[in-house]
Amino acid sequence: MKGAQAVPGAPEIRTLSTREVYANRWMRVREDAILRADGSRGLYGVVEKADFATVIPLGPEGITMVEQYRYTVGGRYWEFPQGSKEEGSYSPEELARAELREETGLTADRIEEIGTLFTAYGYSNQRYRVFVATGLTPGSASLDPEELGLISQTFPVAEVERMILSGEIRDASTVAAFGLLKMRGLAETPGA
Repeated sequence: MKGAQAVPGAPEIRTLSTREVYANRWMRVREDAILRADGSRGLYGVVEKADFATVIPLGPEGITMVEQYRYTVGGRYWEFPQGSKEEGSYSPEELARAELREETGLTADRIEEIGTLFTAYGYSNQRYRVFVATGLTPGSASLDPEELGLISQTFPVAEVERMILSGEIRDASTVAAFGLLKMRGLAETPGA
């Protein structure tokens, strides 16, 4: 039925059936048989993962970032502190504060949400909220076993931008969060 016209008022895509293909404590993968508005059928593979928070710790010296080994791509990369929780119920702000403290040891007097984005909505329903943390106080990190070897370091804002443009920073949520920070006019360091 290639080239058929969609029926006005009909849903663009309707789920006919769904089956779980794989699941563990971090994700669920399902396959959905679908019917498009033009009557053609298809399949969607969907990865379901918990929403997460990305935190931009912005202090007088710049932005604190973390570097850790990412198994799936076989390398260490700089990124903003980020993560989700497998257990418990956290508000997005509580999650952001917890990830900031766990990965960097920092606590924030003020934390502001500046956007909500989807990770990769072509195949996943996961989204993330972006926060800017200011009024930072140092403390001790409390890393999860998956974060073994994680380090943190503060970079001037201009250096973070240079690292993005040179390809040193490749994490999409970090690059998108930095873009939101810049577009909202928040990239100036407090007290600078």
